[in-house]
Amino acid sequence: MTNRLQKILLGGCLALGLASTGPANAEDLSIGYIAPTTGIFAQVGKDMVDGFQMYLDEHGGMLGGMNVKFIVEDNQGKPDAAVTKAKKLILQDHVQMFIGGLLASTGYALAPVSTAEKTLYISSISSADDLTQRQLSKYPYFIRTSWTSSLPHQPLGQWACDRGYKKAITISADYAFGYETAGGFQKAFEDCGGKVIQKIWPPLGTKDFGPYIPTMKGDADVIFTTMVGPMALQFPKQLRAAGNKTPIVASGVSYDEFVLPFMGDEVIGDVSALHYSAAIDTPRNQAFVKAYRAKYGKVPSYYSENNYTTAMWIDEAIKKAGGKWPGPEAFIKVMQTIKLDAPRGPVELDDMRNPIENVYIKKVQKTKMFGYDKDELWNTVIKTYPKVSQFWTYGKEKFLAQPVYSRDFPPCKFCE
Repeated sequence: MTNRLQKILLGGCLALGLASTGPANAEDLSIGYIAPTTGIFAQVGKDMVDGFQMYLDEHGGMLGGMNVKFIVEDNQGKPDAAVTKAKKLILQDHVQMFIGGLLASTGYALAPVSTAEKTLYISSISSADDLTQRQLSKYPYFIRTSWTSSLPHQPLGQWACDRGYKKAITISADYAFGYETAGGFQKAFEDCGGKVIQKIWPPLGTKDFGPYIPTMKGDADVIFTTMVGPMALQFPKQLRAAGNKTPIVASGVSYDEFVLPFMGDEVIGDVSALHYSAAIDTPRNQAFVKAYRAKYGKVPSYYSENNYTTAMWIDEAIKKAGGKWPGPEAFIKVMQTIKLDAPRGPVELDDMRNPIENVYIKKVQKTKMFGYDKDELWNTVIKTYPKVSQFWTYGKEKFLAQPVYSRDFPPCKFCE
């Protein structure tokens, strides 16, 4: 691993620019932002903050006509630290809302804080499924502008089945996000006629996959994987170095643009699914990619786009509320009426405060995009599933009747 990549993936302090400084006043909108700006997820945290900050910079540090006081707190990717920082933002900084959190487990930890303190929490990244499903009634001050973990992976399971794959192995990070991504893939894949024949759960932060790769069954014709942080770089490299050539279909975070520039030709042809790709070939996204690359010197990741779009959504909601903060309950109601044309495509909220949005099946290819004259790795879009709900094709009532996706659900009925 190069020194540059170690520095990017393993931390370093993030210099945070505030949209405005000084004490809040009646015309200010105080926003607290929680992200891992140090530690193993520091690059992801930087992308999160940069996306939101870019929208603020483009709009003069204002949203909906209100001056924004943007306060960033580092939780190092730890759910307990996120809770501490959220309480600080609410009780000391008196923010009207707090945003962010990376890991699904962090989302599950932060949502109760919003309820206890009656403060709006916008999940711009954390994709914990059940917060906008069975547990929603517990969290009246919670809203999501991103996705549920399983939302893009149910279409991916369908796509893999339609592609002709029959037997799959899933290997995913051993925590809530890994369970929910793999669970969504498995449910749709098996409902279509496929079989998941093995499930492997390496611990979060695993760097050496040597103990796991030799145990993978040889009769699988596809591997589904969810890797986060430095895991995403190491797994495909080590898998291919071991001589395993089984096709990979993956969670979009495993091949997101934050790590793709540091990958090699071993990932060309690998497929993933997500609600954003920097290679979406639309004028709206092309303009976003070019502006982001000019400002930050890199292609935007989904972490960047989700936070840019979150700022856009807040901007439109404050405008619709008359240029003033209406309170958390009224703000949520306004947010639910807004339909955006975001870089990711059209997006709106369902009745459980979760986005309905396109899901993109993406293939890693080395190509030129958007007028750049260098061949680079891009997540080129090979299929679009439009207006995907968190309930996929099952319908809300049927979906909510089943358990939340977990280590044990769906059960591995075809494992031996």
